[in-house]
Amino acid sequence: MAKTIESFRPCVVHIATEGPLGLSARSYCVARGIPFTTAFHTKFAEYVNARSGVPVSWTYKVLRWFHKPSRAVMVATNTVEGELRGRGFDNIKRWTRGVDMTLFKPRDKTFLDLPRPIQLYVGRVAVEKNIEAFLALKTPGSKVIVGDGPQLASLSRKYPDAHFAGVKQGEDLAKYFAAADVFVFPSLTDTFGLVLLEALACGVPVAAYPVAGPLDVIGDAPVGCLHADLGEAVLRALKASPDACRAHAERYSWDASVQQFLANIWPFPSDKFFPDDASEGKPAKAPALAAE
Repeated sequence: MAKTIESFRPCVVHIATEGPLGLSARSYCVARGIPFTTAFHTKFAEYVNARSGVPVSWTYKVLRWFHKPSRAVMVATNTVEGELRGRGFDNIKRWTRGVDMTLFKPRDKTFLDLPRPIQLYVGRVAVEKNIEAFLALKTPGSKVIVGDGPQLASLSRKYPDAHFAGVKQGEDLAKYFAAADVFVFPSLTDTFGLVLLEALACGVPVAAYPVAGPLDVIGDAPVGCLHADLGEAVLRALKASPDACRAHAERYSWDASVQQFLANIWPFPSDKFFPDDASEGKPAKAPALAAE
């Protein structure tokens, strides 16, 4: 990581996750006095608790330590910002998400030849995603799971009537989204859920629980249903207008996301970093380096 940062000579580093690479970048930046920003994408404390039973408060203590030196802790929504402030985080700034509206768009639904309504889930197949709450529903039609993860084998055995398509990307992924009748998002811990926007951009309504992520992306908009009964949410979401779904997604552009990100990382003083270059009057090689 040190060699990567030194070869890039950034003015500022953005650390995307709190994982091993992010920790390495953080350690280097702190030691050298290089300014960096961070992002809070995932409720790791809740994930760790779901997997191991470790108290949420313990993990949040570690996360506060990780983000404390950050010049800006970027979050996607009001809900996440409020939750983090309540847990002692500060210097929080907004960074919305964007969706590729040219890739994710309404398409021919005959791509999937399955009994309808087709209910789609896209994402990691893991316990923290709460996928079994979706698979256990007695809703009519077909259930399609796109993605991979540690629960894939056990869930495919337990729910043989569901269709497990594996990992899909690009055009193939967009076709799966567009062919569905409703997108089901059973997670209780995601902070945003970009897949919600990808589904809406394809004209597909969303069924989810009324929790952070869906509440911020959908709220009261007539583009799906948020309900404590996920099966009821599915049935109600099927009545939403595909045109309304597409129009709602168009509010989240990549341009808006980029401008927010740039405003959060810039300006930071760069003359004190990489002194060999600064003494020669050279600017840093590039403005920012993202560590994931």
